[in-house]
Amino acid sequence: MRYSRQNAILDLINEYEIETQEKLAAALRERGYMVTQATVSRDIKELQLIKILSSTGKYKYATGISREKPISDRFTKIFRDTVKTVASAGNIVVVKTLSGCANAAAEAVDTTTFPHIVGTLAGDNTLFIVVDEAENGPKLVELFNEMLSKK
Repeated sequence: MRYSRQNAILDLINEYEIETQEKLAAALRERGYMVTQATVSRDIKELQLIKILSSTGKYKYATGISREKPISDRFTKIFRDTVKTVASAGNIVVVKTLSGCANAAAEAVDTTTFPHIVGTLAGDNTLFIVVDEAENGPKLVELFNEMLSKK
């Protein structure tokens, strides 16, 4: 539930200009997540959200994770808790997750510096990762499986 809610938070802040925790909590409630301000505050901290100046001159929440960070404990935890299987097909790595968790897993992948990743595309429970060369797909699968086995 936490990862699904945090995924909804990422969707909301990318889609709307959310200025306050109260507005974020209200938007989450509209999506069916019964949250308190304390829960929203913890989620903001875990997601490392920051406030930035929007094009309208107001401050809004945005992701603040540096794209230059190495593999973080946060990514490893999200990955272990949500991923069911990992496989490669040519230059595509297919990651199956728990329902509602593919976007959170994609955000975790996007905010790390894995080599050879061109981009990601997430649905509800499936994440596609495009790698630069077909021979790098199995290497990425091996890395992900090592992370999964270290539970």
